[in-house]
Amino acid sequence: MKTPVDTQFIQHINENIGIAHKVCRIYFEDTDERADMLQEMMYQLWKSYPGFDGRSKFSTWMYQVCLNTALGWRRKHKQTQDERISLRHYGIAEQGPDQLEESIQQLFRAIGTLSSLNKAIVLLYLDEMSYEEIAAITGLTRSNVSVRLVRIKKELEEQLKKNNVTNYVNS
Repeated sequence: MKTPVDTQFIQHINENIGIAHKVCRIYFEDTDERADMLQEMMYQLWKSYPGFDGRSKFSTWMYQVCLNTALGWRRKHKQTQDERISLRHYGIAEQGPDQLEESIQQLFRAIGTLSSLNKAIVLLYLDEMSYEEIAAITGLTRSNVSVRLVRIKKELEEQLKKNNVTNYVNS
């Protein structure tokens, strides 16, 4: 039998599930790792839900939990990362995505080269969070978020220019 807390939690998660998917996509390239991490995030959200007091928006709290889960896992497993077997290991050509999808993949690869904190800032920025919300989630000041975003955009733009990718950073 579902309690009102269970129903409320499920409703919040269903309304904001995209947050967990975005965090997974930014921090984990492998599809299986993303699925495992998504499951771990749901577990951590459920476990932490009694501590959600409503002082911030649910989405802000969910970002904090998901980012902390992803970053904690990355720190814990950084030394044991192995290269995953992919089709290229077998010499099988992967099907080429269309140009837009390839550009998006290159953008995600460029974001993947950033530090963990900068990845989080970009993720929140791309999700159209305000500087104040980004600061609340990351623990930085609003002005620090602003400065970091300018530097991050410049770094991403340089990386994408090297790869001849259309400029999606400033849009």
